[in-house]
Amino acid sequence: MALSISKVIQKARSELANLTGLEISSTVRAEKEGDGWLVVIEVVEKRSIPDSMDILAKYETRLDTDGNMLDFKRAGMRKRIDVSEGEE
Repeated sequence: MALSISKVIQKARSELANLTGLEISSTVRAEKEGDGWLVVIEVVEKRSIPDSMDILAKYETRLDTDGNMLDFKRAGMRKRIDVSEGEE
């Protein structure tokens, strides 16, 4: 049975948190990709004071049709305060 996009996102967030030990901040993107899914998740790499200076990392994860994570990679980092127009 095919998973709904919400279940795919839940599985990606849970698995990435388990694998990296990092706190999930937000889901940036989720889309069907061939026979699987691409889910992009932002995590807190390093807490700072003030929290606007936290270091956030964007991870790309790929999951199969059953929601099993096939791979993940860090695709970039930024300070929480750094927001650019036109971001995904």
